[in-house]
Amino acid sequence: MQESRPSTPEAPPQDLWSSILDSVSSSRSIPSKQVLLLGQPSSGKSALASALLQKPPAEQHPQADGQSQSTDFAIGYDFADVRDEADEDTLARLSVYTVPSSAAAYTSLLPHFLPPRTSLLHTIVVIVLDWTRPWTFVEELETWLTWIETWSKGDGSREMEIIREESRERLQSHLQHYTEPSSDPLPASNTTLSNTLLPLGPGTFTHNSAGVPIIVACTKADLIDEGNDMAPGATAMGSMVKGKGGEWEERTDGIMQILRTICLKYGAALFYTTPLPANLQVLRQYALHLLFMPPAPSPAMAAAGETQAPVRNLFPFTQKPNTLDRDRIVVPAGWDSWGKISVLRDGFDAKMWGEAWERDLNPEEGQTEAGAKKAYANLVPDQGPKPPPLPPFNNPMPEQAFLAKNYDENAKKTDRDPRGAFRNPQDVSAGIVGPLGSSSFSLPNVERALSEMETGAGGAAANLGDPAARRLAAGGRVATSGAGRPAGLSALGTATSPTNLTPGRSPVSPNPSATSPGGTGQSQHEVLQNFFQSLLSTKDRAGASRTSPVKTNGTGAGAEEGGSSS
Repeated sequence: MQESRPSTPEAPPQDLWSSILDSVSSSRSIPSKQVLLLGQPSSGKSALASALLQKPPAEQHPQADGQSQSTDFAIGYDFADVRDEADEDTLARLSVYTVPSSAAAYTSLLPHFLPPRTSLLHTIVVIVLDWTRPWTFVEELETWLTWIETWSKGDGSREMEIIREESRERLQSHLQHYTEPSSDPLPASNTTLSNTLLPLGPGTFTHNSAGVPIIVACTKADLIDEGNDMAPGATAMGSMVKGKGGEWEERTDGIMQILRTICLKYGAALFYTTPLPANLQVLRQYALHLLFMPPAPSPAMAAAGETQAPVRNLFPFTQKPNTLDRDRIVVPAGWDSWGKISVLRDGFDAKMWGEAWERDLNPEEGQTEAGAKKAYANLVPDQGPKPPPLPPFNNPMPEQAFLAKNYDENAKKTDRDPRGAFRNPQDVSAGIVGPLGSSSFSLPNVERALSEMETGAGGAAANLGDPAARRLAAGGRVATSGAGRPAGLSALGTATSPTNLTPGRSPVSPNPSATSPGGTGQSQHEVLQNFFQSLLSTKDRAGASRTSPVKTNGTGAGAEEGGSSS
């Protein structure tokens, strides 16, 4: 009995070295975080982008009037590495996308750069409002928040819904676990109470179904307390910045209360910023705090009663909330409530403003109550010109469509077609040397010219079938003038003579008024055709005379010799 051979060992996996490298690179890859800056032109987005990336602001080109102007692109982009406190390890790659306007031509580009399926869990949105145009706050907030809701829906697939639910649970857990930073040590608390999460207050996180972390940044807050007029060209707030007083404080506090009410509905934070580096650094710290927000605790462990250790945020936010200093307002997400908003100034109804906001988002037919935009316009009327809109987005016509359009236009207008001059050679100037139209040398014209040349010497009634008539016709084609040139060349007269050339005429350009010697009124093309045809005929006869045998009657070669001797 033969022993069975051992089975062949398995071959090693293909691309073993590549798989090892991929596993190492994936384990040591740097995560990517994104910040999306949304705002109207000249609202201070470039200063915020420079502060978030810790880069010097971009150089601005001075204008003739002394002001500076920065260039807005369709989508602005810049990036920087985020390092730890010791500045040793790179924790993430921070990318900042800037949108110059809320026009659909610009916002429609963002899903291509930031697809929500892959970037929703790693992106925060910063809505930039300009304090030099406070009457636009509610309108711009409604525009941007509506766009964020549309962008976060993505393609509506099942996978996208799972990502949206995960993001919403994470933000809700962040709001519920918020604790105000304190320098005092935390007292020992009961374990049961620490694991119990209270529900969110009224008007808190009722919108923002995808849980997108949002920061509302009101820039140029240092101009709120400005007592002098602004520089020429800048829009002013009118009486709101001309001096302090009861009306001034009431309006600015009312604006802050309205902004806090809207931010509370979306789980967003509110910041007032100035060009001071220390003020912008606080905004950067909070942006990193939201970007590295830990995921929500597992619901399975919570249902089983197991305690889960909270995940530490790599960038804790230690700044206390501030609602008193008008140029350094800090309202973190999760801290505010309707009660805290009402304490700022009596007489403010947060619930009424929340309902007015709902009426603007979901208008109903026949509603008589005013929405948030109309009520806000009564509080802060429009007191300045709106900034000029950006030029329309450049959407060039496809190349083939452009060529087809111009081809159709040129086909309808023959005078614009450069080939039309050669289609009608009679319109071409005689001095132009170039390709001639096909009509000049068409077969009927050539036959007519040959018949005229053959019948010119023997008359119109010459019998072409007679050999004598053929010789007579051939003699007419090679008849020489007194200067010894062929008849076709003599037809050009002195116009083609090198000694009689005018300064403005080329030696190859015939005289426009030259006609045939017979006075038949032939055109220049026909004269040239006759001339070259006569040369060809002469060359054919010369070859035939050299190869033809000498005739016995002496009329062949003798006649030729006699003709040449004469």
